[in-house]
Amino acid sequence: MFNRFMAAAAIATAILGWSSASQAQSPRDAEIIGFHQLCDKGDRKACVRFGVLIEHNRDMHAEWRRSHPEFFWWEH
Repeated sequence: MFNRFMAAAAIATAILGWSSASQAQSPRDAEIIGFHQLCDKGDRKACVRFGVLIEHNRDMHAEWRRSHPEFFWWEH
């Protein structure tokens, strides 16, 4: 139940928080952006989920590095 709430909150945050700098191209991107925003606000579970999603979608890393360099802050 809590996981569903977190996913819904992440997606809602992504939808409400879209800006020209962080537009999602797909539902997967919207979910990742939402978890990233929740993580930035101090939600540790969202940080873990964000990391898991980033790792599980390695095929998207190059595109995300260009469009969302803040996702890869440790590489800068």
